[in-house]
Amino acid sequence: MPKSQAPPRLFEPITLRSVTARHRLWVAAMCQYSARDGVVQPWHLVHLGSFAIGRAGLIITEATAVNPEGRISSTDAGIWTDEQAAAWEPVVEFVHSQETPIVVQLAHAGRKASNRPPFQGRGYLPVDEGGWETVGPSGVPFGELPEPQALTADGISGVIDDFTAAARRAVAAGFDGVEIHAAHGYLQHQFLSPISNRREDEYGGSYENRTRIVRETVSAVRGAIPDGMPLLIRLSATDWVQGGWSLADTQRLVPVLRDLGVDFVSISSAGNDHRQEIPVGPGYQLPLARAVRESAGVPVGAAGLITEPRQAETALVDGGADVIFAARQFLREPGFALRAAAELGGHLEWARQYRMARFDGSIP
Repeated sequence: MPKSQAPPRLFEPITLRSVTARHRLWVAAMCQYSARDGVVQPWHLVHLGSFAIGRAGLIITEATAVNPEGRISSTDAGIWTDEQAAAWEPVVEFVHSQETPIVVQLAHAGRKASNRPPFQGRGYLPVDEGGWETVGPSGVPFGELPEPQALTADGISGVIDDFTAAARRAVAAGFDGVEIHAAHGYLQHQFLSPISNRREDEYGGSYENRTRIVRETVSAVRGAIPDGMPLLIRLSATDWVQGGWSLADTQRLVPVLRDLGVDFVSISSAGNDHRQEIPVGPGYQLPLARAVRESAGVPVGAAGLITEPRQAETALVDGGADVIFAARQFLREPGFALRAAAELGGHLEWARQYRMARFDGSIP
């Protein structure tokens, strides 16, 4: 008698502290540029709710600014006020109604802030047109964007306080976890990289100093959220630029963050310098995730042109990651996880309102 086929690795549950995701195909953060004064709108409910209906394993919100200056654009989501936090509550409630966890990504854009939304042509939004002065670790501009104001020691402390206050609001709004955005050339990443961090104080120069703000932010946020709530962090594993933040730097940092209370690391790359040379192709960041995972001591998620169920399954089976993130594929196909289950032999219970569309053709 033939042995029963082992269940797909992609459809094994995974638990972070008190939160369990029913499978390992998760939605990565995707900016929507559709908030008003930092307040999320009905668009966000439908957008994120569609992934919950489509049975994603876990959903990460778009980059959600911890203060007004931390927005990429004036239409970014925020959580620096109670009003903004309250606007997230119906989104969280609906996602939970579909038995899906949702994690808020807390972010500060630093020197990459005050941009026009993509729908309005991109590029820097000047102060006289509604923009704002940007800040960074040093007065080093990103490409053609203006030179940022170097944060003072008090300014750095204020940013950490803003991340901490935002985390508390996230708890009050009902989120299942918090992710600190330290990737893609935004403020936390800017401090990590010697390309953008030219400081000569305790937050610049040596590796120890350049990683200080990330370590302090992690410690502060961990202390502000319940013990049972997982803390995630997203890192650019490398700048893909000679002399920048490197994979070896990331491998060195992650175990330290684990000991400070990080439960999960999402691995991405690049975003901090236009000179980056990225070997783009299907699954191109999987080798980075694998390298970090070998020394991390915590689960690691991988992203980057992972668009097919078998590709995602292979990445998990081969040990390249513990979780697979998809972004654009979920935009193309909000039910991506349902298709993956059908193709790989996993099991997901469809939303009862959609069961007549099941791939096996059965009628409920």
